[in-house]
Amino acid sequence: MSTIEFNSHFDSLQHKLLPFAYRLTNNVEDAKDLIQETALRAYNNKEKFEVGTNFRAWVTTIMRNTFINIYRKKKNRNTTSEPADSYVFVNEAHAVDNCAYSNMMMMELHKILGKLDLIYRKPFLMFYEGYKYEEIASMMELPIGTVKSRIFFARQKLMSNIQLQYAYTTTMN
Repeated sequence: MSTIEFNSHFDSLQHKLLPFAYRLTNNVEDAKDLIQETALRAYNNKEKFEVGTNFRAWVTTIMRNTFINIYRKKKNRNTTSEPADSYVFVNEAHAVDNCAYSNMMMMELHKILGKLDLIYRKPFLMFYEGYKYEEIASMMELPIGTVKSRIFFARQKLMSNIQLQYAYTTTMN
């Protein structure tokens, strides 16, 4: 992909990236910074983009990974740059439990998502990744009403399955 092609594709996509970046950062300025960092990383790796594949999906993947990397760096920087008198004692056993609990919850969520039929799971995940209903409809070659109803049904099914799982877990304890 040439520089001109890359710039053209990225410029047309940039306004669509802001909502996804904002969902990740919860801050407009950080979202704009994330888009700039994503543009730089995507440009530096533009030769890895396979022409004919989904450019937006490629860029949003780079954005998500960039956000994760930035988050990890900030987290590490915050833990190492605090003055000694500002330390707060933390029960590390609970911190490990919370991390393990979070990992278990994510595994459960992925398991529940995996139980959804593909016709419901695919549009739901695309919507979760930041695609709009119209974009999902055109990519999946479906009417927009069908896309909306499948996403709605996926949400309902997920909530139902989570409630069932939670009810089962609490009765077992």
